[in-house]
Parts: sequence; C-alpha cells; structure tokens
Amino acid sequence: MSEPRTGLAARGLTLGYGRGPVVDGLDLAIPPGRFTALLGPNGCGKSTALRGLAGAQRATAGQVLLDGRAIATLGSRELARQLGVLTQSPAAPEGLTVDDLVRQGRYPHRSLFGGWSEADSAALEEAYALTGTGHLRARLLDTLSGGQRQRAWIAMTLAQQGRVLLLDEPTTYLDLAHQIEVLGLMHRLVAEGRATVVAVLHDLNQAARYADHLVMMKAGRIRAEGPPSEVLTPEAVLDVFGVAVTIIPDPECGTPLCIPRAEGAFGR
Repeated sequence: MSEPRTGLAARGLTLGYGRGPVVDGLDLAIPPGRFTALLGPNGCGKSTALRGLAGAQRATAGQVLLDGRAIATLGSRELARQLGVLTQSPAAPEGLTVDDLVRQGRYPHRSLFGGWSEADSAALEEAYALTGTGHLRARLLDTLSGGQRQRAWIAMTLAQQGRVLLLDEPTTYLDLAHQIEVLGLMHRLVAEGRATVVAVLHDLNQAARYADHLVMMKAGRIRAEGPPSEVLTPEAVLDVFGVAVTIIPDPECGTPLCIPRAEGAFGR
C-alpha cells in the first residue's frame, strides 16, 4: 500500500505477546471521517490491532502512521491530543468520581502549570451532554452500574477531543437501548465531521447498520474490507466465523442483515 498523507494507517504491522504474532503484517488505512468497525471471532487479533493503532502495543515489525508520521516518534501528550482511546474493561483508582474521571480527558490539552480553562469546561459539558451522564458527575465510579460506568469512560474519551477515536468493544455492559444510543452517537460524531471512529464490535448487524467501513479479521490477518454491502456476505461470514448465514436487506435502513441459517445455528 502507498504511504498515506493523512489519517491513521498501519504498514506491515506485526504484534504479539511472546508466543508468535497475534497480528501478522497488517496493512490497514483507516478512512478519515468514517466509522470503521473491526470484526472477527474471539482471538482473531482485532483488539490487539486496535492497541497497535493506538500506540499502546509495541510492534515487533512494521509501523503505525498518523498523517504520514510514525506514531512511535510522537510524544505521549501530542499523541493523546490526536487519538482518544477506550480500552476493554478500563480501570480507575478507588474513590474517583465521574467528574474526576471525565476531567482526566483534558490532560493532553493542559500545560504543566496551566489552570482549568473555559475550553476545558466546554469540552466537559459537551461530553456529558453527548453521553447523557451529567447527572452522574458527583457519583463515585464504584457505585455505578456497568452500563453507567461504560458511558462515563466514553465521556472521558470524548472530553479528550481527539480527531480519531479508538474504542475497544464500547457497547460492553450496555443494555440494548444504550448500545443503540452509543453506536448512534459514534455515527453522529462521524456524520457531523467531529471525529474518525474505529471500534471493535461483535454484533455484525449493528456494525453493518452504524459503520461505514468494515474490516473482517481472522487469525491476525484481514480477510475482507470495505463497505458493509461488500463485506457482509454469506461467503465471508462462513470463512471468518464458520457460520452459515442468509443476508437480507435490513427493512429499516437497507444495510445487510445477517441471519444464521438453522443448520448453522443449531449444528444440524
């Protein structure tokens, strides 16, 4: 692939944990201003790939580029101003309130001795409004439900105001209503030109409905990539997930709707 001039990309990226590569020679250009979903079975390397794109996982080969610059050459504060990252099951110190957490999203934008600014306050209020968590700001994180806690972490990521958001399973712990709310929010951020979004998702139908670009992975490599209508096919789902499916148009929005066939669902 040619070297990208703008946006986030991986070139020949290999990532592992000491027992061989989990992601092997990944070439991936994230479309700027789009919502990209990383899909694949458990253990396929999609979360590891996201960590690599975020600079949180050291590459054994290859590199990640941001606007043509290797992110390994960028300082942590500069990188955090560009990339907002939400990992799986993030942890915070005990005794932290939601407001304490969300305020941490402003860290990359503040100087060492700089005070809290109007821009910081505006970013916080916007993050609260977008996630519907303003009423929780005084609550301790330890007292929240799993869904409330997840939305608080998303608010912290949004307060960071990175132009690229990297989210690892952002709908974890959320009920269906809040899953739809969060994915709708990500779609809206992209549609309004506020961010490029990359998210690891498990639900193929939700990915097809809300994302513009799908990347389907298996065994550390990309097996299919492109618009949902081109990627979500019976052949691709069978290849990657080992499940026989029928694909029909979603009656609500026309995106591909994946329905497991009876013999695929029940092992017959």
